[in-house]
Amino acid sequence: MTKFLRWQNKPATGLRRRKRYSDICNEERFEEENQMAKIQMTTPLVEMDGDEMTRVLWQWIKDILLTPYVDLKTEYYDLGLEYREKTKDQVTVDSANATRKYGVAVKCATITPNAARMPEYNLSQMWKSPNGTIRAILDGTVFRTPILVKGVEPYIPTWTAPITIARHAYGDVYKNTEMKVKQGSKAELVVTDAEGKETRELIFNFEDTDGIIQGLHNKNNSIAGFARACFNYGLDLHQDVWFATKDTISKKYDHTFKDIFQEIFDKEYKEKFEAAGIEYFYTLIDDAVARVIRSHGGYIWACKNYDGDVMSDMVSTAYGSLAMMTSVLVSPDGIYEYEAAHGTVQRHYYKYLKGEETSTNSVATIFAWSGALRKRGELDKLPELVDFADKLEKATIQTIEDGVMTGDLYLISKLENKQKVNSKEFLEAIQARLAKLMA
Repeated sequence: MTKFLRWQNKPATGLRRRKRYSDICNEERFEEENQMAKIQMTTPLVEMDGDEMTRVLWQWIKDILLTPYVDLKTEYYDLGLEYREKTKDQVTVDSANATRKYGVAVKCATITPNAARMPEYNLSQMWKSPNGTIRAILDGTVFRTPILVKGVEPYIPTWTAPITIARHAYGDVYKNTEMKVKQGSKAELVVTDAEGKETRELIFNFEDTDGIIQGLHNKNNSIAGFARACFNYGLDLHQDVWFATKDTISKKYDHTFKDIFQEIFDKEYKEKFEAAGIEYFYTLIDDAVARVIRSHGGYIWACKNYDGDVMSDMVSTAYGSLAMMTSVLVSPDGIYEYEAAHGTVQRHYYKYLKGEETSTNSVATIFAWSGALRKRGELDKLPELVDFADKLEKATIQTIEDGVMTGDLYLISKLENKQKVNSKEFLEAIQARLAKLMA
């Protein structure tokens, strides 16, 4: 009692102490209530970290936009080039297998090293593209869709709805075998069947010149998985599916793609498409390009691997920016891996390392997270997680349409009252709008 009275006889100090104690209690209670209010996940996402400036943005997105609202549960894999070197790229394989286990992944952009990267990262070899490794393991199809915002107008005025590029993610030039050929050589295609019988076809007789040859392959089961993924995605989005090859020239290779698509559609999807009021349309690739340019958008354009690689960049650029392009890898058995369609933004990263300000567009990376969280919420029947993903995307688009944007969009935006902000300021502007939507 004496000690208590002595403490009371120092009113200023006592009040300060009592106020501090009260503040601490209130802060702890606030943090506890906030923790309880966070959206709870029941199944982890597979989180694949990446490289350079996108790795920096990755952590900022989590800190500023995600963890204040969601009790994130992820199984983390570091796909940064240094750790891929340390594990001899086993981490990439492990991340793909984890994706098969949990069904949903979100991936940061990663470096596919060239010769210049060998000394920079002290690499023992030029490791393969992580995307290629993951696609091969999941046997997935890549769907890329532009993000449309007011003020960023497509270069093709008729494109009023997004065009989704569906890219077959197996084979063709990405699994090729190629050789340089000396003059006087004869190149043949040789197939040895299970009984040892050889079948030969002449490729070319290089009688008067050196040359080059290339061997491509694909697998019927992979093509079938590609077809089913496209048709399922069309039903999910309630959009037409277009497919195009050059079967008039490639009468066996490309024609096989055409035949498998048509056979699967007729047997498994025709009635479903008719009931949904959508259609499957096949044409030659050159005719498809002409039709796409004249179209209004709003459909899925299925392309072979190389065609999809080229056309996805064409479509994204024509809509305004590669940084405004979502990408999701979908396997035939319903596994999803979300990422941004662009690279690691190397130039901005070198500026960041020197302490210079950057204005890097993080929209596609934000949408990778929102896409993965939405899918996790749909699969786990968590409507509050789906709602958060919707609001995160809405806040992001609203920020840009309010005139707050990064440098790449500032240069092409038609908005009159626009403001260029740096990388972190852009995320903070999104957070301000997200907080209002989540209130």
